[in-house]
Amino acid sequence: MSITSPLLTHHKHCDDLFAGAEESCANGDWTAGGQAFASLAGELESHFSSEEELLFPAFEAATGMRSGPTEIMRSEHRQMRGLLAEMQGALACRDSDAFGGSAGTLLILMQQHNMKEENILYPMCDNALAASDVGVSLAERLKAACQSA
Repeated sequence: MSITSPLLTHHKHCDDLFAGAEESCANGDWTAGGQAFASLAGELESHFSSEEELLFPAFEAATGMRSGPTEIMRSEHRQMRGLLAEMQGALACRDSDAFGGSAGTLLILMQQHNMKEENILYPMCDNALAASDVGVSLAERLKAACQSA
């Protein structure tokens, strides 16, 4: 198992949560949509914070790269957090058009972001941190987040 394997698995989990929230809200099932969205938002925050607090600092310390890929990923995390806030506002107002618009933008950003992580950053992290226990910490943290959701 690579250091970033738990993050790859968690990407798929978040994609599934996203699909459930989007489908429920598109169908006007605001109760189920609200529950699914809360799970999605919580899991994404756990994912982002796990990377920002564990993986990225370890990678930066091991490589000396303090800007570049990790800086770009942090910036995209901020953008996604903003879109989640927009979706939360639309959900509170039961505005399916606004929710769908922000969800569509988030979906595209998530897909592009995940491709960059999976094809560029994660392999770099696996290489640089091969002797590290960061993977165990990531796995434990994401497992705990999934269990509490």
